[in-house]
Amino acid sequence: MLTSIENVLAKDAIDRRRRDLERADWQDGQASAGSVSSSVKNNQQLAEDDETALALSRQVLAAIGAHPTFVSAALPHKVYPPKFNRYADGGTYGTHVDSAVMRPRHGPDIVRSDLSATLFLTDPDDYDGGELVIETQFGAQGVKLPAGDMVLYPSSSLHHVAPVTRGARVSSFFWIQSMVRETEQRALLFDFDQTIQALHGDLAPTDPRLVAMTGLYHNLLRQWTHV
Repeated sequence: MLTSIENVLAKDAIDRRRRDLERADWQDGQASAGSVSSSVKNNQQLAEDDETALALSRQVLAAIGAHPTFVSAALPHKVYPPKFNRYADGGTYGTHVDSAVMRPRHGPDIVRSDLSATLFLTDPDDYDGGELVIETQFGAQGVKLPAGDMVLYPSSSLHHVAPVTRGARVSSFFWIQSMVRETEQRALLFDFDQTIQALHGDLAPTDPRLVAMTGLYHNLLRQWTHV
């Protein structure tokens, strides 16, 4: 399931951080690459203890925690603290798959990567190339969203970032361990919840049909949740 989520961060919030990001101490992304991905990774990243990264990471965590579509789609149990990367001057990241388990630098909890997230912090007009290309059962899908929008996709997916040939592409990226591990179950619950939310506009909260559907949703969630 590939899910695009709009307006995770407001445009004015991103604009306030843009100067900090431009002045930030961007480092070679190879430093955090694994033994396999290092051969295909050519980008820059902020260190996890960088002040700009820490401040913006807290802002991203607060935003996703309050975003109903993200919560509905991801059903998050743990979130790896958001990190930040920059692609420019031909920067790219070749085809790879994300690690299955990750340990945040600060904190003892291991996070199983069920879902990967990319939150775009630059608009598509600011750069050429830089599409996030995700392999799906329907073929490769390129994603290039407005600043403030995010894409969620299974961490098991092969994916790559196309070379940036003009400008710079800045994004936040992180991983989610979901309460519901199976992709198909999570997708069904998301569709179910979105249908219930849509019906709220047509049916009273006490309508027996809406109450029954809500009960079915929670019974499925109860059956499939592992926490």
